[in-house]
Amino acid sequence: MKKIVFLTGTRADFGKIKGLIQKLEEHPKYEPFLFVTGMHLLETYGYTLLEVQRCGFKNIATFSNYTHETTMDLTLAKTMEGFSAYVKDVQPDLIVVHGDRVEALAGALVGSLNNILVAHIEGGEVSGTIDELIRHSTSKMSHIHFVSNNEAEARLLQMGELPESIFVIGSPDVDIMFSEDLPSLQLVKKHYEIEFDAYAVVMFHPVTTEIDFIESYVNQFVDALLLSNRHYVVIYPNNDLGSRVIIEAYQRLKAHEKFRIFPSIRFEYFLTLLKNATFIIGNSSAGIREAPYYGIPTINVGTRQQNRSLSEHIVNVPYQSGEIVNAIQTTFKGTPKNVSAFGKGDSSTLFMEYMEDGELWRISHQKLFKDR
Repeated sequence: MKKIVFLTGTRADFGKIKGLIQKLEEHPKYEPFLFVTGMHLLETYGYTLLEVQRCGFKNIATFSNYTHETTMDLTLAKTMEGFSAYVKDVQPDLIVVHGDRVEALAGALVGSLNNILVAHIEGGEVSGTIDELIRHSTSKMSHIHFVSNNEAEARLLQMGELPESIFVIGSPDVDIMFSEDLPSLQLVKKHYEIEFDAYAVVMFHPVTTEIDFIESYVNQFVDALLLSNRHYVVIYPNNDLGSRVIIEAYQRLKAHEKFRIFPSIRFEYFLTLLKNATFIIGNSSAGIREAPYYGIPTINVGTRQQNRSLSEHIVNVPYQSGEIVNAIQTTFKGTPKNVSAFGKGDSSTLFMEYMEDGELWRISHQKLFKDR
């Protein structure tokens, strides 16, 4: 039986990997393990470890990588320390990490430096922040790549990765997006006490490379939300440097009845809210990846999603409040399109097919650079 360790540090990456873990738990040849750290263990951001535990996975370990300085370098170092001890105990055959967080980079570093195969999900993508550096670094420290599309595959090939190490499976969250098991809107509104008939979703994250301007940017963003006179469901940012400034700015919204503010929302519940929203606004990847599948317009503010895959549903605006208000006033609800930029909802099936393929397990621990 092969041991597969997954690392999760945020509500977002867990939503994308849990379907893969469920598939492995159902298979007699694999024993999945889950290392939970990062935002999951922080009360400020909803203590989403509880959501992980509700899934009933057999092997869950927790590790707090929080540091009072909350800088990425210290988070990286502490995560490596905790994860290194964990993998030496479990002795996995494969480590699976996702995306562009420092926890993913920590997992890839620990795996590669301990001669353990590392698989990276959703490498080869681009953005406009330090996330891109982390994502590409994680790809270079990984041996296997489960990517969302052919464009991501091409970028990894350009980076010198071997063709036989790259597997196109789409984005795993698309599987969940069209699941028949999503909760009803009525249930979600009741659970979170949302009384709005119509609403938009707000998700605004800090851009660490623009930290000197974050206070100005978020206050202009909040100004625009207040001026728009709409109903909003607001979800806290991730815990990158600058997140506390955003949370403090959101205090201005709490006295207004048109806003409901949450540290976190369950992934499936979030998808139901998004599917039925008038639009999504901010700089979350949910506006770039998930919203177009539902035909939901996105008002993408600032530079965080710069260079990401775009669609006709996405309006890009600068940080100025006037520009944001104008976009809100002109945004209308779209209709679902034949979107397939991040897969067709069969990522879990493709993942298991490749896991069962003997070629994957014959990929060398010794990485080579493929010249073009």
